[in-house]
Amino acid sequence: MKKRKPKGKRMGEIDYGIFCTIMLLLAVGVVMVYSASSYYAMFHYNDSMHYLKRQVIWSILGVGAMMFMMALDYHKLKRYTLIALIVTVPLLLLVFAFEGVNGAQRWIQLGPFSFQPSELAKYVVVLYLAMFLEKRGDGVRDFKKGVIPCFFVAGIFAALVLAEKNLSIASVIMIVTFIMVFAAGARNVHMFGVVAPTLVVAALGFALGEPYRRARMLNFTNPWKDPAGNGYQLIQSFYALGAGGITGLGLGQSRQKMLYMPEPHNDFIFSIIGEELGLIGCLIIMGLFVIFVWRGIRVAMKAKDTYGSLLAIGITSVIAVQSIINIAVVTGSMPVTGVPLPFISYGGTSLVINLIAMGILINISRQTEGKEPIKKAKQQ
Repeated sequence: MKKRKPKGKRMGEIDYGIFCTIMLLLAVGVVMVYSASSYYAMFHYNDSMHYLKRQVIWSILGVGAMMFMMALDYHKLKRYTLIALIVTVPLLLLVFAFEGVNGAQRWIQLGPFSFQPSELAKYVVVLYLAMFLEKRGDGVRDFKKGVIPCFFVAGIFAALVLAEKNLSIASVIMIVTFIMVFAAGARNVHMFGVVAPTLVVAALGFALGEPYRRARMLNFTNPWKDPAGNGYQLIQSFYALGAGGITGLGLGQSRQKMLYMPEPHNDFIFSIIGEELGLIGCLIIMGLFVIFVWRGIRVAMKAKDTYGSLLAIGITSVIAVQSIINIAVVTGSMPVTGVPLPFISYGGTSLVINLIAMGILINISRQTEGKEPIKKAKQQ
């Protein structure tokens, strides 16, 4: 029987760069949720701290869950990955038993709270792909046995999420799948000659297939064509960013949050940050996300095995892709779509699940002994 290494030797120091960046983003998120939502909450709930109280509760629960995952060996997740994969499917279907919100059915109502299964689905797919690609090894270079199975599984979950009228998260799932399969060593001709064009055509087809999506797609190039309809939210975002200038109007001084911007504490909270903290504040937030991605890639490169490397790549990619999409939407660089800004936008499900994923990423950073790089694994 093999002797187990002492726990102290198996677990090293955490990546404090990632940890500090996450906590800074979380702190900014709590402050900005309160600032952005206070007027809206007072008008609708007669309590300016309505959303702040909830966000603080979710933050405490999320940090607690993150701490737990930081101490749990990430290899143990393999035991529960298939179970999580199976359980997530009925959860994604269960949303159709509840009344939709703004034409979309994305939430399971639990009394005064709600749960969004699509937030769980994107990380479940990452867990499965990391496990599958590690087992497949060099077989990922085989299109039929390596690439197709990955996109087939991811496609099932993306399709279920898409049925909930959530093209944005479905797109995140497929983009992250592409990144992970490419990082695992798939052939360039397969990824860029077959998969990438297929995903682009599919995305355009879904975006233009529904009238409301088509209107958003065509409207973002000139939102002033429909200033009171599809272009309204983007125009208000432009007003907020423009009013903020270089240094901003000051914390709590936003004018667009006063019922001009619909639900300013959600997907368009970055525009309120721009209005109150200016270009400088926006650059600082973007800089924090850049630091997170850099440290996440560093963790992936130093992970002790292929599974850890791929898992770190997947988790980092989810945050990176969502951040890019959210900021691009708010600045009018792409059509309006509902993707929250990680750690900053209001939302319990997104916040807690993202923090759990951060715990896994930090745990990977603690285990760097006996590293087996992805390239080395492919050659075996």
